[in-house]
Amino acid sequence: MDTTATLACRVRANVENDVDNPLLDDPDVRLMLRIREGDQAAFTQLVANHQLRLVRLLAHLLPHQEDAEDLAQEVFLRVYRSRHSYEPSARFSTWLFRIANNLAHNHRRDNCKRKEAVMNGGDSGLMGSRPIERFLADKSGLMPARLLDKSEVCSVVRAALSTLSETQRMAVLLHKFEDLTYSEIAVALDVTPTAIKSLLSRARDNLRQKLAPYLKVSGKN
Repeated sequence: MDTTATLACRVRANVENDVDNPLLDDPDVRLMLRIREGDQAAFTQLVANHQLRLVRLLAHLLPHQEDAEDLAQEVFLRVYRSRHSYEPSARFSTWLFRIANNLAHNHRRDNCKRKEAVMNGGDSGLMGSRPIERFLADKSGLMPARLLDKSEVCSVVRAALSTLSETQRMAVLLHKFEDLTYSEIAVALDVTPTAIKSLLSRARDNLRQKLAPYLKVSGKN
């Protein structure tokens, strides 16, 4: 059995053979290279790094919290099954979200007879650790019409997001809450960066309409 030191040497050799690849600066890419070489501890670390944010993301794409948790496990299973053929061609998070988007799309397609329910604003605070308040104000000219408490803000944003198309919602989540660039979102959703820019523009307009009863428009654009 290979020792941890042996696996580390193999990964270093892979890195040295491809020193010009900027993706090797991504610590999660390096973890995947270790996983490819059989390092089980690296996989445990990778799951720990991304499990919460992945469940949080999927909870906005699926009607039930349990579905989000189950699908997150399936995403990591796909990652593990792909370990032997893994080659770093994008940031790890971009690749992870692409797998998540495809699985969520398939899940929704297979369960189309079940009407999607609007997420309850009190559900486990999935976005509580993310700066939702900035979503309302960031580059949109939207400000709360009155002082909303944190749970109200979460509920309002969730409800508005749930009215977007599947692709628009994923693009918004990846851009606003995961800080992916247009190019990275394009890779995750398998479209062009130009298409992503258009998607986000339409999504912003749709959200402004949905949030209008709760918000006032400031003088800033």
